[in-house]
Amino acid sequence: MKENNNLKFFTFFFIIIFCNSIISQNSLLEEIDYNNEDYKVGLSTFKAHKIINGQSTKQSNKKELFLYVAHRFGSINGGIKTLFGLDIANTKIEMFYGLSDNFQVGFSRESLKKTYTINFKNKITSQESNFPVNISIYNSFNYNSSDFMAPGVDLSFSDRSIFLSQLLISNRISEKLSFQLTPSFIKRNYNEERLLFENGEVVFENGLPVFTTFDREYNYALGLGTSYKINKRTALNLEYFANLNRVENSSNSDAISLGIDIETGGHVFQLIFSNTQSIDDVSVILDAEGDWTKRQIFFGFNILRIF
Repeated sequence: MKENNNLKFFTFFFIIIFCNSIISQNSLLEEIDYNNEDYKVGLSTFKAHKIINGQSTKQSNKKELFLYVAHRFGSINGGIKTLFGLDIANTKIEMFYGLSDNFQVGFSRESLKKTYTINFKNKITSQESNFPVNISIYNSFNYNSSDFMAPGVDLSFSDRSIFLSQLLISNRISEKLSFQLTPSFIKRNYNEERLLFENGEVVFENGLPVFTTFDREYNYALGLGTSYKINKRTALNLEYFANLNRVENSSNSDAISLGIDIETGGHVFQLIFSNTQSIDDVSVILDAEGDWTKRQIFFGFNILRIF
């Protein structure tokens, strides 16, 4: 009953915001409208602060406040039993505020892993006629408060803390096409050693069980994102994060996501299909649990609203 009520609430919430957006007169897409050959100069490369799951070079200007609501349902391969994932939900609520035109601070909370995040985005340079790319630095501190992080283990504050640092490099290649490269570094303090299984049985070596860790303390990744403007209010996005030093026995995958941006006044809606149900920056990169080839795909949406 609780899950059905949650589903009704989010459906109602989505419809109300959508209807409100249709009658809104201000367009966020005005930032990426073009005049003559000026599409490469001083314009927003992406409509939203996130391409899909990962950060984009767009950020809040001074005194601008954005509300970001993200929702991911369960895997569609659950079939009718879970209504193709609609019975299962993960929600993230985040606020972005511009302390200056070049510096943004954010705070968020995600329900899946009870993760709290404080993040900072700093614009270094913008794409201009004499400079080819936008460059920003993104840093976040993440705290996993879930009881399921390591059942039965007394974890310290440090154990639950994860640090992320990213260099965001984007370019508006043409009037319709944008691209971003995102080198990433993650420090995960807690890396539990567990028994290694193979074909359902514990692996032994020299008569002793083999233990392994499924996470590394230092993780390196590379994100690739692109956006293609279909028309004035719609864009198609593709995003990929490659974990460059994932442990050999990890059950997780690289995150691959497909999204559609729909701009309706003061809002940007992003409809999303991805192989990760997680929404926080770290888990998207390290813990994507789905496999596109096995229909382990998670549908969801992002809503971005300026105040």
